[in-house]
Amino acid sequence: MEMETKNGGGSMPKWARITFLILRKLIVPVLFIIALYAGLVVGYVVFGKQPASDVMQWSTWRHVFDLIFAK
Repeated sequence: MEMETKNGGGSMPKWARITFLILRKLIVPVLFIIALYAGLVVGYVVFGKQPASDVMQWSTWRHVFDLIFAK
């Protein structure tokens, strides 16, 4: 009966396993940011009929915030 090593003699090098684990942890936040940006573009450009260049300007969203929460 052969004795197996504790680490199993993995086929992936240690740096590849670490990189894979980091990417696995980052995939959800990255997908969230992509979905957020896509939603902003669709909402502002398609539904709002505004230019796409205004989507990422702080003044645009400050104005929207003021419109929503103005008394």
